[in-house]
Amino acid sequence: MSLTTKLKTESLLHKIPLRITDTTLRDAHQSLWATRMRTNDILDIIDVIDNVGYYSLEVWGGATFDVCLRFLRENPWERLRLIKAKTKTPLQMLLRGQNLVGYRNYADDVVDRFVALSCQNGVDIFRVFDALNDTRNLEASIKAVKKHGGHAQGTLAYAISPVHTVEKYVQYAKEQVALGIDSLCIKDMAGILSPIMAERLVVKLIEELGNDIPIQIHCHASSGMAIAAYVEGVRAGAGAIDCAISSMAGMSSQPPVETMAAIFSETNYSADLDMDALDRIMKYFIDLAPKRSSAPPSAMPIDPGILMHQIPGGMISNFRSQLQMQKALDKLPEALNEVAKVREDLGYPPLVTPTSQILGTQAVMNVLSGERYKIVPKEARDYVKGLYGRSPAPIDEAIVKKILGDEKQINYRPADKIEPMLPKATDGIDPSLILGEEDILSYVILPEPALEYFKWRAMPPEKRPEIPADIEMKNATGATPKDTGEASGADPTTPLAPMEKRMSPIQIDGVTAELIEKIDGLMIDEIVLRKGDYTISVRPQGVVPISSVAARHQQTISMPTVSSIPPLSAPPASYPPAAEPTKNESEPAAEYTNTINAPLVGTFYSAPGPGKGAFVKEGDIVEKGDKVCIVEAMKLFNEISAPSRCKIVKILVEDGAGVDKDQPIFGIVEV
Repeated sequence: MSLTTKLKTESLLHKIPLRITDTTLRDAHQSLWATRMRTNDILDIIDVIDNVGYYSLEVWGGATFDVCLRFLRENPWERLRLIKAKTKTPLQMLLRGQNLVGYRNYADDVVDRFVALSCQNGVDIFRVFDALNDTRNLEASIKAVKKHGGHAQGTLAYAISPVHTVEKYVQYAKEQVALGIDSLCIKDMAGILSPIMAERLVVKLIEELGNDIPIQIHCHASSGMAIAAYVEGVRAGAGAIDCAISSMAGMSSQPPVETMAAIFSETNYSADLDMDALDRIMKYFIDLAPKRSSAPPSAMPIDPGILMHQIPGGMISNFRSQLQMQKALDKLPEALNEVAKVREDLGYPPLVTPTSQILGTQAVMNVLSGERYKIVPKEARDYVKGLYGRSPAPIDEAIVKKILGDEKQINYRPADKIEPMLPKATDGIDPSLILGEEDILSYVILPEPALEYFKWRAMPPEKRPEIPADIEMKNATGATPKDTGEASGADPTTPLAPMEKRMSPIQIDGVTAELIEKIDGLMIDEIVLRKGDYTISVRPQGVVPISSVAARHQQTISMPTVSSIPPLSAPPASYPPAAEPTKNESEPAAEYTNTINAPLVGTFYSAPGPGKGAFVKEGDIVEKGDKVCIVEAMKLFNEISAPSRCKIVKILVEDGAGVDKDQPIFGIVEV
């Protein structure tokens, strides 16, 4: 045996296993294809992926749950079951802490049952994170994961700011260890983790936590630093990394698995993967890509600007679409600068769902209105109040006062004040639409997308309208449903049913659909949750019996006989672009001396929801600051206030009509 062969053999004998989680089936297509991968796409290649030798497969959670219902007309629970039936590799999901797979906090009973059913249907590893790294928002979900036999992986949502120090991350990690996590992930959602910081953070975490808590690193390739960050992080002691197959890697996705395997093959770390299988998988997704993604390849696969503003690429695309709808695309640079200011104002929250959408929309509002915080969406107000959790740094008192007025911030765990939701989950739903406990949970978390899916599912297959994803692809490429790899029972020349029209995705050049969906979710959940005049009541007339896991597949849950949910007076998340602004059919000037104008392009609503009386009617006298209407824009409801004590002489716009920026919507006389 030659000396070279002997040394190589000895080196291999001392190889340290490197665990690799494959993100191709969740985060990769969420990042590159707006989460448009179908279940059949997965099943056609899952046997090959299962035999690669991965530590785990990330297949569920994040935006996949929402998109399955909203755009693909698939049951996300069924997807999970089908994947589990064909795999032996542990399955993993991304869980947004108390937000689960939605966009706001849910009651603890919902958290427990969602985790229980996730475990029973196939999830082995739960990566649990909170956008604010508020450990209080992780308590219920981590407790549920441990209770039901899953692996609880804690998460550090990585961001850069004066308060996001190595010591702060160690503090967060210790709090999560105290909750009982089994491992810990450094989640770099924007691709801003440098190799030097990866090494420093991993070393400090191991020093403080010991070797009993394995460290995993998750990076996006946006800035070009992820590969180097992985190398330094692993050499510092991290035992696992997230990768995607090369044909689904790079840009805003994760680093390619083939590249990482090659790099570590020259070290004492070994991933021990089947390279022939990886080659088959790579070619499969090359062929699939044109059928699933209508977005052109990025001309700049690396975005160095993200190192300055820390804004993920999806947010930038979303800014572009929002401003384009507002006829203010020239203000994009100003909006990008403003988000950094808003982030500082609001205590440096990491830019990840849902805080990225809240901050991004607030920044756009500030730019469009010409006055900072003149218009504050309810989600931003709730964030400042503390309903999303504790901000990393205290929010400036002047900002709190400007946004909340006399309201006080809360100092308790946000979910503490949420009443149990499952006993009151299904009031208003046609019982025939619900097939099991999973449907109840889907409805509680994402009411409108779930209900639309239930209605679609209940139709005879030959009468079902085209799924929104097929319509989207056809609009973008001119392809037929057959071209996209999906056969539809509907004639593509037949006008869409009203339900389907409401769910058709917006088609605007440059839109990153994933971010649109997330903001959609905020709007939907806000309609469902908002108290007082903003509530769409979802309160049952009795307790709904919960079926066993075995029974839920064979029988319909017995439920109170209730009427179906009335149609929303406001558009759901994927509503088509607002109608053309109505012409101002003004009354004679003598009737009023002033007007209240729309502050931005959107849709006018006179009432906060179905069954609710209008904010105002002609002849009413309102005080300064009273709410007079809503202008829905950028997927959020914006309450419009009276500028002074005045009389509403004339309502100049029809309910549900589109309005232009500065268009008069009320004729008033000051009193």
